[in-house]
Amino acid sequence: MTISSRFAVAIHILSLLEFNKDGVNTSEYISASVNTNPVVIRRIMGMLSKAGLVEARPGVAGSKITRPVEEITLLDIYRAVHVVEVDALFSVHDKPNPDCPVGKHIQASIEPIFSTAQSAMEKSLAGVTLQDIVHNINEFVPAQL
Repeated sequence: MTISSRFAVAIHILSLLEFNKDGVNTSEYISASVNTNPVVIRRIMGMLSKAGLVEARPGVAGSKITRPVEEITLLDIYRAVHVVEVDALFSVHDKPNPDCPVGKHIQASIEPIFSTAQSAMEKSLAGVTLQDIVHNINEFVPAQL
């Protein structure tokens, strides 16, 4: 699963947990909303749990968000499901031809641009909370689930 998919699913999971905070949130219940396999949900829940965003309770007890949604930013969620070694937002290709003037200098030329783009994205995500997402969902579906 790509970072963009994991990230979107993680936001979905956390939003659902907030909407159903008084209910039982099993991986089967969550997977029905996300429309994916419960194994995928459990894997992402593990990442969110490791980041301290959810308390995962196996079985019927379900899962809960550990902090108020207005204190959880999209950057927190992104970092929770981002696997640094695998999920670079932008990456340069391996081993361009060092005998070619473009191949020799392409990485040094584009890496600073990629770094700036990554920083801009992270700054944008830091300015949006899970509460903002829940509020936006409420605009579409005013009734609780």
